[in-house]
Amino acid sequence: MEKILIIDDDNDICLLLNKFLTKNNYEVEYVNTGEEGIRLLKKTSFDLVISDYRLPDEDGISILRKIKIINPDTAVIIITGYSDVRIAVQTLKHGAYDYVTKPLYPDEILVTVKEAIKQQKEQKHQAEHARNNNNRKAKVQPKTYVSGKSSQSEIVQKHIDLIAPTDMSVIITGETGTGKEFVANAIHNKSRRRDQPFIAIDCGALPKELAGSELFGHIKGAFTGALADKQGSFELANGGTLFLDEIGNLTYENQIKLLRVLQERKIKRLGGVRDIDIDVRVIAATNEDLKETVRNGKFREDLYHRLNEFKIELSPLRERKTDILIFAEHFLALANNQLGKEIEGFENDVEEKLKNYYWHGNLRELQNVVKRAVLLCQNDRVNLECLPSEIISPDYLSSALAPTDTQVTDVTNLKSVSENAERSAIISVLEKTGYNKTKAAEVLNIDRKTLYNKLKAYDINI
Repeated sequence: MEKILIIDDDNDICLLLNKFLTKNNYEVEYVNTGEEGIRLLKKTSFDLVISDYRLPDEDGISILRKIKIINPDTAVIIITGYSDVRIAVQTLKHGAYDYVTKPLYPDEILVTVKEAIKQQKEQKHQAEHARNNNNRKAKVQPKTYVSGKSSQSEIVQKHIDLIAPTDMSVIITGETGTGKEFVANAIHNKSRRRDQPFIAIDCGALPKELAGSELFGHIKGAFTGALADKQGSFELANGGTLFLDEIGNLTYENQIKLLRVLQERKIKRLGGVRDIDIDVRVIAATNEDLKETVRNGKFREDLYHRLNEFKIELSPLRERKTDILIFAEHFLALANNQLGKEIEGFENDVEEKLKNYYWHGNLRELQNVVKRAVLLCQNDRVNLECLPSEIISPDYLSSALAPTDTQVTDVTNLKSVSENAERSAIISVLEKTGYNKTKAAEVLNIDRKTLYNKLKAYDINI
C-alpha cells in the first residue's frame, strides 16, 4: 500500500481525505502543522504528501523545500484556496507535482494522487535504471512537442531545426510555463544524440545543499547521508543532452564547476579525486534576464557566454492567441487518454474565454485548466460550467489596474492623471505579487528593464 501524509490545519479536510483515500486502499496519516509533518517525514518514508499552502507555521514553498531535502523521491500535491495561479506556478517550480484548488472534488483528488505516485515511481525507476546501466543507454521518454501557427511559434520551429544538428550550447528564455523543456526535448530529438539520454534538472527546485551532488555525483562518505557512490546528472546524460532549467538559481560555487565542465569536458564527483570524461550537450533555460543577473554579480559572465552560443526566446501564450486553441485541443486529447474519457471539444463560448484569458501560467496553466474541465465535463463538449471562476470572470488585472478616486481628481492635467494611474497600477501589482519584480513585470506585460526605469522615475522604493 502506498503511504500518504496529509498536512492541513483544517481537521475536517484531514478527516475527509483520510476516509476517502483509505477507502481507495492508501495508508494515510495526517497532521495539522508543518513542524509535525516534517518531524514525521524524518521518521517515516511516504510516497506522497498532500499539504495545504497556508499552514499556521509554514507556507507551501517552505514545506516543499524541506520535503525535497528529506526525501527527493516523495511526490507533493499542494492544496490552495486561492485562485491566483501565480502561487500555484511557484509551487510547481519548487518541485510540487500539482496543485488543487478548493473546494476539493474527491474524483479530481483521486486522479491527481494516482498520477503523482505513478510519475514519481517511474522517475525513480528511470533514475535507478540509468545509474545501473553501464553503457548509459537509458533514456527519459521524450515529451511531445506541439508547434503552433503563430509567427512566434514558426520562428521557434525554424530555430530548433537550425540548431538541433549542431553541438552548440543553447539558452532558452521565457516566462514560467511557456514550454522551455519541450523545446529542449525537441532540439535533442532532432540531434545526432537522439538515441542517447535526455536528462532534465530543475535548478530552481534543487536544494542548495544537494545541487552539487545531483549535478556531479558524489562518493561514499563525501558528506553526511552519502551512504554510497552516486552518479550525477552529467554522468547519466553522458553522450546525450542535459537540460538545466532555471539556471540562474545555481550557487556561485556550482557555476564555477559548471564552467569547468563546459571548458574541459570533465567532472569530478563531490569528495572524489578522479576526473571523469564526459560528452554532454548542455541546454539551459531561465525566466530571468541573465544579463541583468550578470550585471548584479549574481551570475558569472564567462559562464553566460559559454552557455549563450545560441538563444531561443519563447513568447508568453497571451501574445500568440492563434496558438491557444491548438494547444487546448492537444491537452484535451491528453486528458481524454489519462482520464479515460471521450470529450469531443469545446463549446464556442468556452473557446472565446480560453482565447481572451491572460494566461499568467502560460501552457502549464492551460493544460491544468483543460484537464480539470475534462474531468468535470458530463457532456460531449466542454461547457462554461467546467471552467474555473477566474477564467469565466477574470478580475485580477482589472482590479489591479483600475484607477482609484484619487487618480482622477485633477482631470485638467492629462499627463498627471496618466502618470498617477500608472504609478498606482505598478504599486498595486507589486503588492499583489509579493513585491516580486519579475512577476510584476509579467503581469504588467513589460520587461524588467522597463519596470526598473518606471520604479526609478516614479520614486517607488521597495
